[in-house]
Amino acid sequence: MVPRVSAEGYRAAREGAALFDRPGRGRIVVSGADRATYLNGLLTNDIAALAAGAGCYAAYLTPQGRMITDLFVYNVGDVLLLSMDGSVTATVLGKLDQFIFSEDVQLGDVSSAFAQTSVVGPDAPRVVAAAVGALSETLSAMPLHACVRLPFHGESVVITRTADLGEPGFDLYMPSEQAVAADAALRSAGAVAIDHDTAEALRIEAGVPVFRKDMDEETIPLEAGIESRAISFSKGCYVGQEVIIRVLHRGHGRVARKLAGLVMAGGDPPPAGSMVVSSDDSAKDVGAVTSSTNSPALGQAIALAYLHRDYLAPGTALTIAGIDAVVTALPFVERQALKPA
Repeated sequence: MVPRVSAEGYRAAREGAALFDRPGRGRIVVSGADRATYLNGLLTNDIAALAAGAGCYAAYLTPQGRMITDLFVYNVGDVLLLSMDGSVTATVLGKLDQFIFSEDVQLGDVSSAFAQTSVVGPDAPRVVAAAVGALSETLSAMPLHACVRLPFHGESVVITRTADLGEPGFDLYMPSEQAVAADAALRSAGAVAIDHDTAEALRIEAGVPVFRKDMDEETIPLEAGIESRAISFSKGCYVGQEVIIRVLHRGHGRVARKLAGLVMAGGDPPPAGSMVVSSDDSAKDVGAVTSSTNSPALGQAIALAYLHRDYLAPGTALTIAGIDAVVTALPFVERQALKPA
């Protein structure tokens, strides 16, 4: 189906505040005295360095350096909260459990117990503050991946600073029974609900890959271009590190394929799986589309695609289903940057 981006919703995300429910996310809570050092040996980023109120983006890899998932890790004080694609939650929980030996670590799947909602856009700090009774200035000052726990309707809501939907904003984690009240409070404060196609347009314009679409169990982080955000190159060992270091040091970071942007000369956005073909006389397959949308900002169809490394240079002419396409540096649309934690 051709993506249909809501003009009202898109404008709210770029100029005001947009609300997007995230039922497809999975959530795991990790508790126990050894929780940080335990996860630090398994995930790619520096979990042990996270103070209370801090968070990070990371990946969980196989020993071969391929992705089990990407995820967000938040130190909310007494526990670490992990957020990931819901389809891999059970797999991640099982694999994490296998590595608990004598460590004081407990795991819990809280995906059904908690709801997760995103509010993005320049007015998101005011809207979230009004909904939960916080100070807008406090939320505005939160760096990327920071988190805070605040009271809400007699319960607690965890608010995290995010940018994975293409616009800076917040994710709110709350008991499932509070989701309706939170939605009403956010809408009353001025948030406009957006649908999946509109959220995807924001994400793809920002060039943010998502697991199960632009990354899967055959992907190494360097192919998806997430290493600068997801990997610490100064911490100790983690699962899959040897492969990553070998590619970076011996291979100088070169991989056979890499995620890139494509701008179409016309037509509808190509569906995922569409083959990308060289425009030279060889007309050979050089990659495949993973995500696509109609970009309101560019007024053209755009796509994310894995391309052979010989065809990654911006300006390279390619074709998809007979339609001309040009390789473009990511992101397609620049956005406000949040300062790192």
